[in-house]
Amino acid sequence: MTYTSPIPQLGLGTFGRTGDAGIQAILSAIEVGYRHIDTAQSYDTEGCVGEAIRRSGLPRSEFFVTTKVADTNLSKVDFLPSVEKSLETIGIDQVDLLLIHWPSQNDAVPFDDYMLALAEARQRGWTRHIGVSNFPIALLDKAFALLGEDAVITDQVEIHPYLQAPRLVSHCRSKGLVLTAYQPLCKGAVNDDPLLKAIAKSHGVTAAAVALAFLMAEGHAVIPASSSIENLKNNFASQDVNLTADEISRIRTLDRSARHINPAKSPRWDD
Repeated sequence: MTYTSPIPQLGLGTFGRTGDAGIQAILSAIEVGYRHIDTAQSYDTEGCVGEAIRRSGLPRSEFFVTTKVADTNLSKVDFLPSVEKSLETIGIDQVDLLLIHWPSQNDAVPFDDYMLALAEARQRGWTRHIGVSNFPIALLDKAFALLGEDAVITDQVEIHPYLQAPRLVSHCRSKGLVLTAYQPLCKGAVNDDPLLKAIAKSHGVTAAAVALAFLMAEGHAVIPASSSIENLKNNFASQDVNLTADEISRIRTLDRSARHINPAKSPRWDD
């Protein structure tokens, strides 16, 4: 499947990478070759991302930086000031992608308020692109109706071999919308999967690399997280794994709607 999104297809998740150890983990990833770095207001890693980028010595233009507005900052009074604060914390004038992290729970904040604020952040030049995270089909369609189908460039959701979200994937493909997979390794569970291990052996890579290669072959962007230099390198190698049509078909059979990230504030999922 041809990938045409402006989002680099392989990125780095930074949840849990805080403090000096977090900065070093992100810097190690940069040294491996990662340039798409994903953070969020609620991760407390925006400052670590900015510091790692500065320490790398590479120009800002080399990086694709994503952050997310927390659901606690969606109101009119909080939204734009929170984005300004994120830019200050990261130490940059503009992010490459700004997302709504979670939709407002029980309509506590009107949908139009925060989606229009997201669009305004782009109009102000604070972000190159906008998108959403954890949005089901119904909310995606509301966003398209409000902002236009070309405005939102991704929906960042939990996807991995055990949660392939066929309904959401089909709908987004029909709209030309790329999904960004967080938790793409299912918290490391893929490493022990017999099928993935067998396929990995034939390619000379890890089961995790096969899982990532599968998701990318399905047209998704992926943002695995790790602090291990070995895992960072193994995950990065997924870009060079060319799975056969048969291998892709076999991995598709692993789907069992096994969702791990499902807090009380979650919307009604499609899959």
